Amino acid sequence: MFKEFKEFAMKGNVLDLAIGVIIGAAFGKIIESFVGDIIMPIIGMFGTVDFSNLYAVLKGSVPTGASLVDAKKAGVVLGYGNFITIAINFLIIAFALFMVVKGVNRVKRQEEAAPAAPPAPTRDQELLGEIRDLLKK
Repeated sequence: MFKEFKEFAMKGNVLDLAIGVIIGAAFGKIIESFVGDIIMPIIGMFGTVDFSNLYAVLKGSVPTGASLVDAKKAGVVLGYGNFITIAINFLIIAFALFMVVKGVNRVKRQEEAAPAAPPAPTRDQELLGEIRDLLKK
C-alpha cells in the first residue's frame, strides 16, 4: 500500500499540481498587495478606498457612519463592500494570468514558426559525398 501511494505521489502531475498551488498562493499575496497598495489608492482618488466597510442596513437601527462590525451588532446588514474588494482582486488576478498565458503562447508560436536548421552532415556523410562526386567524374 505504501509503495502504491509513493508511486501516486511521485507522478509528475501530482508534483506539478503541488508546485502550482504553492506558487499560486505566493502569487495571490503579490496580487493582494498590488490591489491593496497600488490599485485601491488610485480608485480612492475617485471616491471610497475602503470598500470593506460598505454595507446596506436590512433590519434594525444602525447609527450613521458606523463601521461594518458595529453595524452587524446593531442590526442585520448586507456587507457588500468586502465582496467588491474580492471581485476586484479576482479580476486583477485573472487579467494578470491572462497576460502570462498570452505571453507564453506567443513565445511558443514563435518557436514553432521558426523551422529548425537541418543538422550539419557528419564526417562520414561528407566522405560519402566526396566519394559520390569522384565516381560521377
